[in-house]
Amino acid sequence: MTQSSKSGTRRSAQKSKDQIRRLLKSQGPMEASVLAKELGVSAMAARQHLYQLEEQGLVEAQAVSNGVGRPAKHWQLTAKANDMFPDAHADLTVDLMGSLTAVFGDAGLDQLLERRAHEQAAAYGQRVSKGATLRERLEILAEIRSEDGYMAEVQETAEGLFFTENHCPICRAATACSRLCARELDVFCAVMGDGVEVERTEHILKGARRCVYKVSRSRQ
Repeated sequence: MTQSSKSGTRRSAQKSKDQIRRLLKSQGPMEASVLAKELGVSAMAARQHLYQLEEQGLVEAQAVSNGVGRPAKHWQLTAKANDMFPDAHADLTVDLMGSLTAVFGDAGLDQLLERRAHEQAAAYGQRVSKGATLRERLEILAEIRSEDGYMAEVQETAEGLFFTENHCPICRAATACSRLCARELDVFCAVMGDGVEVERTEHILKGARRCVYKVSRSRQ
């Protein structure tokens, strides 16, 4: 094998590993066979990638019983792998919020967060048409949030319409100041418009893998 062929093989393998990390991040724990189908590779190739990621401390396997036969091995990301996803200037943001609170107090920080939420809602509102359907508005919001690193998506199930963010690029800042999350919920409500309820059903800061919001028409 030539040097260029070896380099191409390494790049292909790394691309597959990156795809595995993104799949596990966005969809949660998965079996190797399912990952193989998503990647379009053999189950053996998927397992090889998983074992290499496991050696790097980026994934781990958990046995899940299906009630019959041997437990299935479900692969999931480790905390180390989650740290590899964007966390928007975390240290700087946390330090700045601490300094703002020290100088202006909690009231000053609340005013700052309120202004940020207002500006954010206005910016989102310029792209989200109020004349669009609720699903269409959510799809545009998911596109905007994904551009900011939230890995957002919209899902419709028998239980209703859900807006999901599989990653939080401001997680460390939000951990230090939970009011950031509260303001984000306000932003979503403002963008969706009157007559729409947005309820957070899963929350990363409470130990969930992702943040999930149920979006529905208000009951009259």
